[in-house]
This record gives sequence, C-alpha cells and structure tokens, in this order.
Amino acid sequence: MVEAVTSSFDLSAYLAESKTHVEAALDSALGPERPESLREAMRYSLLAGGKRLRPILCLAACEMAGGEKHLAIPTAVAVEMIHTMSLIHDDLPAMDNDDLRRGRPTNHKIYGDAVAILAGDALLTRAFEMVSLRSPGVPPERLLKVIGELSLVAGAPGLVGGQVVDLECEGKQVDLETLEFIHLHKTGALLKASVICGALIGGAEEKLLKSLTTYARGIGLAFQIIDDILDVTASSEVLGKTAGKDLISDKTTYPKLLGLEESKKRANALIEDSKAALKPWANTSGPLLALAEYITNRDR
Repeated sequence: MVEAVTSSFDLSAYLAESKTHVEAALDSALGPERPESLREAMRYSLLAGGKRLRPILCLAACEMAGGEKHLAIPTAVAVEMIHTMSLIHDDLPAMDNDDLRRGRPTNHKIYGDAVAILAGDALLTRAFEMVSLRSPGVPPERLLKVIGELSLVAGAPGLVGGQVVDLECEGKQVDLETLEFIHLHKTGALLKASVICGALIGGAEEKLLKSLTTYARGIGLAFQIIDDILDVTASSEVLGKTAGKDLISDKTTYPKLLGLEESKKRANALIEDSKAALKPWANTSGPLLALAEYITNRDR
C-alpha cells in the first residue's frame, strides 16, 4: 500500500509548487534592515536557491497532520533561516573553510568573516521572530512548542553540538556510533525539526508525532549518508559546493567506514524504515513518502 501511494504521487509538481511558495515567503521575510550591508549579506545566502527540502518537509508534515499549509509558511521560513545560518557559519575559515556554496562564493568570501558571522546570527534570531510574531492564525500553545523545538535544534543539543564533535574528530579515527552522533545532530536534527514543527503547527496528536519522529530520524541520517557518497562521486559543478572536501579535511564518512555500496544499502534501509513508520497514514502521507525516496535518489 505504501508503494502504491508513493508511485502515484507527482513529486515534481509538488516540489515546484511548494518551492514557489517558499521562495516568495523567503523574499518577503527580510525587511529594510540597517545597515544595508547586513541586509545584503542575509539575502545573499538566504535567497541563493537550493532544494528547499527542509521548508517543504515542514509544509508537507503540516498538511499530513490536517493543518492548512499556509499556516506553516512562517515556520517553514524559520527553518530555512536556521539552515542558512548553519551553512554560513559552517563555511567559515575557522570551521570547514569552504569557498563555494550553492554554486557561488560563500558568504564570507563576499562580505568578510565578521559580516558573515553577524548575518548568520541575524538570520537565526529572525527565525524565532517568524514563528512568534509572524504566524497569524496559529494557536499560541502550538507556536510555543515550535519555539521549544527550534531552540533545541539550533543549540548545543542539535546543530552546535554536532558541529563541535565534527571539528574535534577531524584527522582522527571515528567509529560508527560517533559518526552517527555527528550526522544526527549536525544534519539530522534540523530535518527532524522541519517535520515535527510542521506537524505541531498542523495540530498532530502524540501517536502521529511519534511516528513522524521515527520517519524524520531515518531521512535525516540517510540524507547525510547520501551527502557523504556524493562528496566522493559527484563534481563541484553538480554539487554547487566543493567536492572531495571531506577527504581533504580527513573527515570520517560513511564511505570511508563502510565503503560506497554498504553506505548506499544503509541509506536505502533507513528510507524503508522511515516509510514503514508512516504506513498507518498511507492515505495522507504521499508527499512525505515521495520526499523520502527523493533523498536517496538525488544527485546533488
């Protein structure tokens, strides 16, 4: 039954329509910040394109929970702002030291390290403004839960903790347990929050939230495994960022630990587990099921 729903769902059309809504919302989310240099730096990275997978997952989860998609738009924007902040900071010389992101120079290469850091900080704080002050029609108790979820993912229990462990492990032998910790926190945590926050806006009950948590954990880890694989197999032109960066930085990755084929098998198994978690909701989970498959089939 899960397979039938997935195969009949037009993911391309769904992605195109959802991305149009997300891009418009992102464009209007940044007002006349002063100084203008800060606004330019924020917009440079926020509007640089990309798959917009996280906000689209947020909207899909809201709909699956029975909510109206437009109510989740501010939260979807907030998720993408946090994601963009993490990319700006991750690319800095003191972190991963990268020159290319989404096919063009990284933020600090254009605006300098200091403004890049501050632009990331401004996007992070604007994310909480989007949820708390720009979400009309959503019950306050739901917004409070979303703020709590985003606070956890943006801090030490999520992105920050994962980044620190990632930095500490460069050039060292890392076991699978540590590697999964890094991936589940640095990448998986925000993918999970995208799904859970959308579901919270939609009024999801505890049983659905539990299944969505299982779903989101699986796709989050699978997403990073595929990233590790693409870092080895794809070009910088295709990826829009520097290929082979993990090898240069001597980072432990899934291909390094398990090999390419076993890594692919691991990603596919995680996606199947994610889809199985939503089987009781097969009639309403078409977008999320298709997005799970998209994660393992993508080429960038």
